[in-house]
Amino acid sequence: MVNLFKILALAGLGYVLFTGLIFLTQDRLIYMPSGNVTSTPERIGLAYEDIELVTEDGVRLHGWFVPGPDGDTPVLLFLHGNAGNIGHRLHSLQQFHELGLAVLIIDYRGYGRSAGRPDEAGTYADARAAWQYLTEDRAIPPEAIVVFGRSLGAAVAAELATGVEPAAVILESAFTSAADLGARHYPWLPVRTLLRHEYDTLGRIEAITAPILLAHSRDDEIVPFEHTERLYAAAGDARLLEMEGGHNDAFLATGQAYRDGLQAFLRDAGVRVGDKP
Repeated sequence: MVNLFKILALAGLGYVLFTGLIFLTQDRLIYMPSGNVTSTPERIGLAYEDIELVTEDGVRLHGWFVPGPDGDTPVLLFLHGNAGNIGHRLHSLQQFHELGLAVLIIDYRGYGRSAGRPDEAGTYADARAAWQYLTEDRAIPPEAIVVFGRSLGAAVAAELATGVEPAAVILESAFTSAADLGARHYPWLPVRTLLRHEYDTLGRIEAITAPILLAHSRDDEIVPFEHTERLYAAAGDARLLEMEGGHNDAFLATGQAYRDGLQAFLRDAGVRVGDKP
């Protein structure tokens, strides 16, 4: 019996130490940046400008501005997911270009060539800096800007869209909150107690006044489709685009239906998009 108590005590101590380690290193589970930008839009035949932004807290960010097919097109502000950098998003840049959109894509702090280290408040500040660049530096009216976020970027996009008035908001492969997602993947951990980053998309979506498109795949192995179902119910007036494929390739696996769904939504939202096949 004494040995059993010792085993249980050691197991309990091990669990406490492990959860403490998770608490201290959780940023590594949430943010997976790559600092090496190995590809640019030039690789797929797109012209682009290197952009440098400075956030409200003084962090220097790097991004690309990819012009649309003509000189007067709506602009999509692209907020990417938690891994890699902007160099891994060329397929999406091509898709948006074919829709007739210009694109501003940025790397969050700590990603690619951007300075700093990522955290929740920082990613929100990064998105605001990108919005300010478009509306002030390039004098693009808010009604000509579409805010797009994928995965973690959807949470960042939702936060941004509660404080600005874009033409439309697209949340792709979005989760309801970081705590909800973490609790699903780590049910044996007290995730809601340990987590320092909320990314509460569900708590913000009702405050978004712009037209919303929620795009998600039922086959998503990382963010279950039920997250978007809950967001859809909370939004009150949103459109749902069902995709195919996994979390990281649904926008490609869905093919023409993805492009058609985005195009129809944007047109209904009053955003001028092209007819390029």
